[in-house]
Amino acid sequence: MASDPHLREELLARTELLKGHFLHVVRDTVRLPDGAEATREFVLHPGAVMVIALLDDGRVVLERQYRHPMQSVMIEFPAGKLDHGEASLSCAQRELLEETGYQAREWAWAGRLAPTIAYSDELIDIWFARGLRLGERRLDTGEFLDVITATPQQLQAWCRTGEVIDCKTLVGALWLQNVLRGEWDLDWQDAASASAAG
Repeated sequence: MASDPHLREELLARTELLKGHFLHVVRDTVRLPDGAEATREFVLHPGAVMVIALLDDGRVVLERQYRHPMQSVMIEFPAGKLDHGEASLSCAQRELLEETGYQAREWAWAGRLAPTIAYSDELIDIWFARGLRLGERRLDTGEFLDVITATPQQLQAWCRTGEVIDCKTLVGALWLQNVLRGEWDLDWQDAASASAAG
């Protein structure tokens, strides 16, 4: 892809606006391609993972969780943010176990999504997991969620009717659909090999 100098902005200065427990908000002063200056306010994010966990009977593992900004319970794939210095696969394995109690025998990295490009630099790695074994959940303090399962057809219907509106889960449903159709390939590895490679 071209370097696109006619579209790129040059960073001139950065001001920190907020550094909270979770959010880190900055204001950048940039030079536009035409030489004018402008400001860009956005959230710095450590990155995250999402797990599309496949049960042996074809159903997928989902969660129902209250999301305060939306004032609603949302249906989502298991997901969570990276801890400092944590590898993407390690985070995916940790989040799946903590939130759902499942551990997976095999893992496959699918891709990456940028859910809110206008106001955050967040990137979410998409992982598939299969060969699931159920154990005990290890929810974080203050974390409340229900684990549910659905067929891919049910998930697609919920996406169509608006019962699922979470961006990452909509993208995950697209990945799932194309993987199940055989249109998008995955490189499956057993958990030990995948961890060593990652």
